[in-house]
Amino acid sequence: MKNKLYVSTGICLSLGSVLLIATMILHPTGGDIPYLLGISSQLKVSHSIGICSVPISLFGFYGLTVALLDRYKFSVLGFVFVSIGLIAALLAALLNGIILPKFIEKFSGQLSETGDILEIFVAYNFTLNTAFDYIFIVGGSLAIAIYSSLMLRSVNFPSLLGYAGLIILFLAGIALVFNLPFTSLLGFRFFTLTVAGWIGLVGIIMFNSK
Repeated sequence: MKNKLYVSTGICLSLGSVLLIATMILHPTGGDIPYLLGISSQLKVSHSIGICSVPISLFGFYGLTVALLDRYKFSVLGFVFVSIGLIAALLAALLNGIILPKFIEKFSGQLSETGDILEIFVAYNFTLNTAFDYIFIVGGSLAIAIYSSLMLRSVNFPSLLGYAGLIILFLAGIALVFNLPFTSLLGFRFFTLTVAGWIGLVGIIMFNSK
């Protein structure tokens, strides 16, 4: 008999993965103030999808935490790390997708007078966003490391899934060693899409588990 918790949280993990992938696909590249004004609607839509994915994914990770719970409760630590990472992602999406376009739209008719101030705001917003990206990457990586390690000892998940998670972290570590731009749009998109694929597989396995 299926455990209903694993069915519902498995669906949420898979759905959260799809929403995360959609966010990365729709996410536009950066540019100057006039360019950002032109894509403000796209910024709002793509980041709104990302915001919606956070609570759905978090509920899914709750089910994964329960599924991997052992006497040492290390999966709870994984849930703490992924929660911190997802909250950071939520704040980054709010900054880039809601606050930034609304702020520059407010002064769109005064670019000649407020251009320098807007440039400073955009730079400051980007700096904050980069910090939240790092928190998301580190928190997500630590959570995947814990969950993947527990999967290698669990009878409920295939070992290949645990190894796949560790391989993702290994590749991410290589990228950090060679100082690849993780928080650039391309680097962040690659990391997020890879992690989203892994999360989607976990969700499917949970949904089909007994």
